[in-house]
Amino acid sequence: MDLRKYNTAIKTFVVGFLLSISSLTYAQAQGTDSALSDLEFTEISPDTARVISKEKDSAIVKATDATVHEVNTAADPKTTAALKTAGSEKEKTLWETFIAGLFGGFLAFLMPCIFPMVPLTVSYFTKRAGSRQKGIGQALIYGLSIIVIYVAFGLLITIFFGSAKLNELSSSGWFNFVFFLLLLTFAISFFGAFEITLPSSLVNKIDQKADDSKGLGGIFFMAASLALVSFSCTGPIIGTLLVQASSKGEILAPAIGMFGFALALALPFTLSAIFPGFLNSMPKSGGWLNTVKVCLGFLELALALKFLSAADLVWHWEWFDREIFLVLWIVIFALMGLYILGKLKFSHDSDVSYVSVPRLFFAIFSLSFAVYLIPGLWGAPVNILSGIAPPMNTQDFILNGNGSSSANAPAADFPAKVKYSEVLKAPVGFSPFFDLDEGVAYAKKVNKPILIDFTGHACVNCRKMEDKVWIDKEVGRIIKEKYVLIQLYVDERNIKMPKDKVHYSEILRTSTDDLGRWNGDFQASRYGSNSQPFYVLAGHDLNPLVTPGGAIFDAKQYAAYLQSGVDAFDKKKSD
Repeated sequence: MDLRKYNTAIKTFVVGFLLSISSLTYAQAQGTDSALSDLEFTEISPDTARVISKEKDSAIVKATDATVHEVNTAADPKTTAALKTAGSEKEKTLWETFIAGLFGGFLAFLMPCIFPMVPLTVSYFTKRAGSRQKGIGQALIYGLSIIVIYVAFGLLITIFFGSAKLNELSSSGWFNFVFFLLLLTFAISFFGAFEITLPSSLVNKIDQKADDSKGLGGIFFMAASLALVSFSCTGPIIGTLLVQASSKGEILAPAIGMFGFALALALPFTLSAIFPGFLNSMPKSGGWLNTVKVCLGFLELALALKFLSAADLVWHWEWFDREIFLVLWIVIFALMGLYILGKLKFSHDSDVSYVSVPRLFFAIFSLSFAVYLIPGLWGAPVNILSGIAPPMNTQDFILNGNGSSSANAPAADFPAKVKYSEVLKAPVGFSPFFDLDEGVAYAKKVNKPILIDFTGHACVNCRKMEDKVWIDKEVGRIIKEKYVLIQLYVDERNIKMPKDKVHYSEILRTSTDDLGRWNGDFQASRYGSNSQPFYVLAGHDLNPLVTPGGAIFDAKQYAAYLQSGVDAFDKKKSD
């Protein structure tokens, strides 16, 4: 059942479709994070609830509910609206994972291993069924079989890893480094160096089942045959989707992503059987399919660097900084633009005898994106990469310091050096504490409320908040002037805790022997949460002044949320 041979011709309209969708998906990655705004999780697992005694678990839940009830009564409408925005992040994550799966499925459909199979598959159904009505019915079953196969695969990933491992992915240096190597391998495969294929014995066995079986079983094995035969093209896309979905920390994300992927992949086959005109309007297969594949290789390579950056931050290598990341992205997208114009060729590419109008426009798109990134080398925010690129505090040179030096200077009585500052870096323009006790002591001294920021090195939304929201003038002013900022990293493994602070965490099921585990245990046991970013506006007793919340990407809503904490603190003082 070898259908991988196809004719050579140049059609690039689909290349533009690839660039537009992929740039949207990667650039906003993971939520408004673009297609992808999502919560980042620590190693705390929802499954660990089983190891907590019922009495303690109940006590934590009741205490958390009581706190939420108490602070909700003090929250004004603006605060409530902001917290509703933060509270919907989990639902957004799953929806964005589904949308990313849809995009991935449409891209997979345009791969050389699948696109030429559409007319052959539809023709097979029509001849086998004997009538158009039966052919349509069998095509629908074929599409449903594709969905069942890929969703089952996503569920197997979840069962294999479990929620604990999925939550660990986003904050583990090893997992991020392995993901980098995996996506790098996928990119090289798309460039044509080799093909990722499944064992031929397995493929042949499924092909034989499809030929021998009749009825629903035969159709199901045809769908399985499609999945196996096309794996060299779809494997890297599926792998990328599963990596992205798994790193979000949502246990259902892999299955949701695979559902979107399978739905998009099955839809063209089904529509072609129901509406013959749809098949006639599709472009002919040819060399343009390989162009799509290579362009996707460039995008895989760019995305791989995100995971390398996360590993660098977690392990404190301090060599893969923001400038290096941006230089590599600039080169990647510049080369992709040259490739679309036919100025860069691989051994398996067709000659580009002329530049068509669509090819020209999409080359302009890729080259323009590369030029757009250039000011980032001198400290420009490059907001489209917020949460993907390394944080601004890894930048060696920032033109104008991102603001006047007086505006960014800490208060006169702020310590010259705070604890752990030799390892942990402050966001540009802010002066946080990294140790809870030290920060609380300073807050009492200056009589200000506390902003506790539970964050992580590999937390995408944490960086997005700092790069896109905290730089807002009003948000920055409130944080700097009205609060004492304490950043508690939950994935910091290099800083070891003193013996008097080491204890066994029943929630983490491990000893709090490093700063990250101590902070993670404190967040879960005190505030009943394990997501990052997680903001607690607290008094000197560390009790929330208003309901704690997660990422709020609207600067006005976040400013209102911060101001509500200040107002609650002032009211408490006056009482």
